[in-house]
Amino acid sequence: MTHHATCLCGSVTVTAELARHNFTACHCTMCRKWGGLWMAVECDDVSFIGNGEVTTYNSSDMADRGFCAKCGTHLFFKSKWNGKYYLPVGIFEDVEDFVLQREIFYDAKPYYFCLANESEKYTEADLKAKHGIA
Repeated sequence: MTHHATCLCGSVTVTAELARHNFTACHCTMCRKWGGLWMAVECDDVSFIGNGEVTTYNSSDMADRGFCAKCGTHLFFKSKWNGKYYLPVGIFEDVEDFVLQREIFYDAKPYYFCLANESEKYTEADLKAKHGIA
C-alpha cells in the first residue's frame, strides 16, 4: 500500500511503499546532531514531488540524508550499503500502527533517556558486521 507524506511547508510530497510497519530508532551521534533520536521506517518505491526543494547531504560513507531546502524538514536517510530509503515515522500522515522493533548504535545512546518499548538492541559493531561494513 502506498503511503503519503509532506514536509512542513508542503513544498515536498513523498509517496512510499512501506517495507514493514516496524521502525528503527538510531542513537548515533550523527542522528542526534541531525535533530535528536532518529526514528525511521524502511521504505520501497520512494518518490518525491518537488525535487527542486529536496537537498541531499552526503553525511558519511554509510548514508546520504535528505531534507526540504525550504523548511528544513528531514525527509530521508538513504543507505549506501543497501540503497534503501528510511523515512521518519512522524512524516507520514496516514499511518498510525508503527511499532518500534530495534534500536541501533545502542552503545552510543545518551544516558538522559530510555525508550520504554521492548526492542532489539544493536551496537555499532553489530550493525556494521550485519551489513559487511568495515
